[in-house]
Amino acid sequence: MKSLRRLAAGFIFPAALAAVCFGLITSCCMPASKMVAQSAPVEQANVVTLSAGWELQDIGKVTEPGEQISTAAYAPSKWFKATVPGTVLTSLVNDGVYPEPLYGENNRTNIIPESLCRTSYWYRTKVNVPGNFDGKQIWLNFDGINYTAEIWVNGHNLGNIRGAFVRGIFNVTQFVKPGETAVVAVLIQPPLHPGTPLEQTVANGTGANGGILSQDGPTFICTLGWDWIPGIRDRDMGIWQKVTLAATGPVVVENPLVTSHLPLPRTDVADLTVEATVHNVTDAPQTGELKGAFENGNFSANVTLQPGESKLVKFTSTDTPQLHVANPRLWWPNGYGKPELYSMHLSFDVAGAASNSRDVGFGIREITYALPGSDNLALSVNGVPIMCKGGDWGMDEAMKRIPRERLEAQIRFHQLANVNMIRNWVGQSTGEDFYDLCDRYGIMIWDEFFEPNPSDSGRTEAGLNRNDDSLDVRDVPLYLANVREKVLRYRNHPSIALWCGRNEGDPGPAAAAEGIKQIMAELEPVRLYHPNSNDGAGVRSGGPYAWRVPQDYYTFPMTGARPEAFKTELGSVSIPTLEAVKAMMPEKDWNTINDDWAEHDLCFGAQSSRGRLFQDLLAQRYGVSANLAEFVRKSQLACYESYRAMYEGRFAHLFSPCTGVLTWMSNPSQPSFVWQYYSYDLEPLASLYGTQKACEPVHVMMNQATFNLMVVNNTPASLAGLTAHVRVFNLDGALKSDHTVNVIAPASAVTDAGAIDFPEDLSPVHFVKLELRDAAAKLVSDNFYWRALPTNSVDYTSLDKIATAQLDAKITRHDAGGKCLLDVTLSNPTQVIAVMAHIQLRRADTGARVLPVYYSENFVSLLPGESRTITVEAGAKNLGNAQPLVMLDGWNVTVKNQTFPGASIALNIDAQPGGEPRGVIGDPTAVRAIGGRRGGAPAPAAQPPASPVPAAP
Repeated sequence: MKSLRRLAAGFIFPAALAAVCFGLITSCCMPASKMVAQSAPVEQANVVTLSAGWELQDIGKVTEPGEQISTAAYAPSKWFKATVPGTVLTSLVNDGVYPEPLYGENNRTNIIPESLCRTSYWYRTKVNVPGNFDGKQIWLNFDGINYTAEIWVNGHNLGNIRGAFVRGIFNVTQFVKPGETAVVAVLIQPPLHPGTPLEQTVANGTGANGGILSQDGPTFICTLGWDWIPGIRDRDMGIWQKVTLAATGPVVVENPLVTSHLPLPRTDVADLTVEATVHNVTDAPQTGELKGAFENGNFSANVTLQPGESKLVKFTSTDTPQLHVANPRLWWPNGYGKPELYSMHLSFDVAGAASNSRDVGFGIREITYALPGSDNLALSVNGVPIMCKGGDWGMDEAMKRIPRERLEAQIRFHQLANVNMIRNWVGQSTGEDFYDLCDRYGIMIWDEFFEPNPSDSGRTEAGLNRNDDSLDVRDVPLYLANVREKVLRYRNHPSIALWCGRNEGDPGPAAAAEGIKQIMAELEPVRLYHPNSNDGAGVRSGGPYAWRVPQDYYTFPMTGARPEAFKTELGSVSIPTLEAVKAMMPEKDWNTINDDWAEHDLCFGAQSSRGRLFQDLLAQRYGVSANLAEFVRKSQLACYESYRAMYEGRFAHLFSPCTGVLTWMSNPSQPSFVWQYYSYDLEPLASLYGTQKACEPVHVMMNQATFNLMVVNNTPASLAGLTAHVRVFNLDGALKSDHTVNVIAPASAVTDAGAIDFPEDLSPVHFVKLELRDAAAKLVSDNFYWRALPTNSVDYTSLDKIATAQLDAKITRHDAGGKCLLDVTLSNPTQVIAVMAHIQLRRADTGARVLPVYYSENFVSLLPGESRTITVEAGAKNLGNAQPLVMLDGWNVTVKNQTFPGASIALNIDAQPGGEPRGVIGDPTAVRAIGGRRGGAPAPAAQPPASPVPAAP
């Protein structure tokens, strides 16, 4: 057979002719030697994953050419073991050449050089070609490399891959022999404009975002450094996704697509459309049958293909009754129903045998993008208005160390937080596992392409004017090839809610903008394409990103030329737990906010508010922290209230006009002090539980701008017979106000139930407890606030005067399915209100945290006589043979150390208030003088106490 090459370099497949229904087929015929495969011909029974045996070396230390390196006779000398999938830096870290970059200040240039991103690297491995591949077409598939690659097999140059978001698919039939060993060599080349990162220090702050790397388009532009990630020294070059060797017959199935339509308002029937391109990859005519099968039945079409010919085959419910589905199981976003999924099996049979088959996952759901009487972007799914709530992902992990287990923990935390959307900022987290897991957890995706804010694309380092058109992507064909590939590859995923052209700007230059529109018109028949994350239909970005007092989140533009109906970026600082902070830096840096803290994003930048750092604002509100433990304790209180208010402030105007709010950010790509629901090492934080509380499907809240009682009903059913119970307590626990309100909550709306009664004789700080019950007196929602008197609304320092509440605890263990499952019941038998009780799962033998871990709720506050049961889930393998130990801390809580069958509980002494001062963190009068090395020499290299990428259950 003649060789077939996938040349990803700027290739744009001709626009498909108008699609036709069953029995009519669109064709494209080219000589077999010229055809380009459009998607990986995967058949699970005939796939070998190339993950072992890879080696790596800097091209500067390799003098031989590719035709020699890719032969069995070549003997690599002093090459490094390569991690595949992985980046160059990941391999070198795993080999012990460099320390863990994300720990402490190991990422400074005197430890890991910038030269890593300014050279090319050879990768090489051997693969045993299975004997049962004999007589088949054999394919070498690359799911993703960065930035460009030259591919060699057994001394033959197969072609190139260009851009981080395209696949490389090569027909290697004539170059390898089944039953023998083949040698694969890959030359990875760096981006053209790697730029020079600004070093984040106390003196520098975070500096400007991005830079000239953005002009290279489809790459990991954030690795040049942003205000949430330092410059990654290799810019994440490497073979970052998996490599496989696969076998097929003469005809492959490409670019399958399954779409669904519901005749809203009816949802009891659905109509499917199925299409796929069948491609004869040989130089002989082929006749066969394209077959489809899913649980509603089978269907097929006979197809004849000339040598090298491709045909688009399409089935609709009009001509294929099996595609008319009665009572379909619908895919719903998190909080609205189960995200049901289907699988469609497509195969092409030649002479009664499968030549190639594909399993396509899909969901049945209908998304619309506007509400009656409004021009604002507003999503409805299956006829139900959806308040989009969630977070932005800058990137899944700074060095693309993203095993599925880690991604699942990250996305599951979003489900736990009661949110329903992730914004894939600038497409930096584009990978199959990301989309598949969002499908399964009901998390919608605002999915973007690969250009940042135009002002983030040009730094003075290159002598560029920020208003210069050259700041846009430079290689438009390369860029559009990556855009096209992304749409083709992922468009079957029901979690993708819409596509967005660019972050905070229109795609540019004009050829790129027009090219994206054409791609969408051709390939995306059902989803909205929104060009700009900061413009059009009430969509607005722009923060603010610093911690603010809760009432400030209720004030934003709701009318006029630029209303904020769908807010795509709104942020706050988010401090990790004490233990997570200690795990991210050496002890010498724990109690001084210095350049180590700045490297992990706590410094001047978008994180600061009107020139004031978070530690200043925290000290003003809650008092100066004498040491790290006290700083973390106060920070959890501040982060809980800010993240809750971030969402509640928008819910107070639900659908009038507010239709979406996404926090900047929900996922950290490195150990950080800002913008996250959970720490980098996968421990949920107070910010997650503040979000979880605000984003309940039915939610009772206190409007912290007006102090009115409100009920938010996100469900499609009106709720009658509700009773809201409102109590106000002084700091000493004395009940000062107690009243109930009857509430009717219309569907998909917020209800204002009037002002809360605050008597005159309240303590400077007091508490508000809300409970919402249904007609059967079942608790639907509760909420707990701390509030200062309006005469001094920023002073909460008297909270430190509250007495200690000693809680009772009980633990019941009931493991199942490889998971350690605990029910932890906390009860407050005292007359003191217990504030922000926090539990943490550890190993009893070492005291190490068990991560990741899922708490049904956490940071709970308990009235006198109140109890709360928290369910805890963790992977049993992460406990090993150790017993689970539950550690408790909080604002003013203690507990007796106790042992129960299979588990125990103890007080976290290290996290308690008081103790010996070890530095002053957050003194508003002294903070400017704090900071250790103010932009001086970087810290010496240090190793982390444990792996930064823990396993997941």
